[in-house]
Amino acid sequence: MVNDTLQALLPSIYPVLKQSFGLTFTQIGLITLSFQLTASVLQPVVGRYTDRHPKPYSLACGMGITLVGLVFLSQAPSYPMILFSSVLIGLGSAIFHPEASRVAHMAAGDRHGFAQSVFQTGGNLGSSLGPLLAALIIVPNGQRSILWFTALALAGVFLLFKVGGWYKGNLSHFRKRSAAHSKGPVSRRRVILSLGVLIALIFSKYFYLVSLTNYYTFYLIQKFHLSIQGSQYLLFVFLASVAVGTMVGGPMGDRFGRKYVIWISILGVAPFTLLLPHVGLTGTVALTVIIGLVLASAFSAILVYAQELVPGQVGMISGLFFGLAFGCAGIAAAALGRLADMTSIGFVFNVCGYLPLIGLLTWFLPDIEGASQRARRLQRDALDMTAE
Repeated sequence: MVNDTLQALLPSIYPVLKQSFGLTFTQIGLITLSFQLTASVLQPVVGRYTDRHPKPYSLACGMGITLVGLVFLSQAPSYPMILFSSVLIGLGSAIFHPEASRVAHMAAGDRHGFAQSVFQTGGNLGSSLGPLLAALIIVPNGQRSILWFTALALAGVFLLFKVGGWYKGNLSHFRKRSAAHSKGPVSRRRVILSLGVLIALIFSKYFYLVSLTNYYTFYLIQKFHLSIQGSQYLLFVFLASVAVGTMVGGPMGDRFGRKYVIWISILGVAPFTLLLPHVGLTGTVALTVIIGLVLASAFSAILVYAQELVPGQVGMISGLFFGLAFGCAGIAAAALGRLADMTSIGFVFNVCGYLPLIGLLTWFLPDIEGASQRARRLQRDALDMTAE
């Protein structure tokens, strides 16, 4: 929650930066691209490295780099310095997320979906607090008031240092448990196909989410003539619904199967996204809450599904999918910003409404819960035959 609160400050102050520096939507998109692309490229690399060489205290280091990025952002006198600050914040995220996801996996027992949802709900709560705190503190007091949030970052460094101690103390037990479940439930060819489908679903989810997280405030200001503060309060409402949806997705996947949750959360949101550009302010707020609740349940299910496809590679898979999420978000921010400059914010929301239809690809995902159960049954049969 602390980490994502700090990272959410950057997109939350886009209207302030746009006014202060006279930025275009394309330049705003490039700020997000610099932040997200840094995190996207580095997270799988960090995850792969820490699978082989775990670094329990890298969590605190990642938060420290985010702190430095915030200091630079608060003092940035020019657009290039804003871009540099966003790269530092992205670097902190790249170090934090793969190892933090591993800690959630270590603490999960057999409830991996629930643990991932708890972890990501903290992140989504932080993402929703970012615009709220920006509206209350940064908008009235200006860019330099970002410096006040370094106190929160220092608290995060302390907390993560303590978590790193727990991680270090439980690492040997986790490695033994991972070695005992090192064989995947489906063939290598099916794994590659399934990962391709999951990547397409991540693309669909995050391209649509970015249209809201980056441009929802501008949409509300342009279409309904809201103030900057008023639009940020409604962005907080949307992001809070995303946090609630994330919490629901993991336990539902543990209970009913992750494939079914992926079906509902991606494809099931399509009627609401298609309707959104054609309703008034009250309808817009209501639909974005529904969209946030339903669509947010996907990521926990997708990530744990991928971890079960490739057991023993929690850091790499977590880094890959967090990296894809950040990369898709960065590319989407730049592309949608350019599209908004060429057309309008309303046109962007119309086009993005069709993205959840990519959820039809879920049909091609194997039933790995069933495959795992069959594998365990065959193992029991083999043991029984040996005993006889």
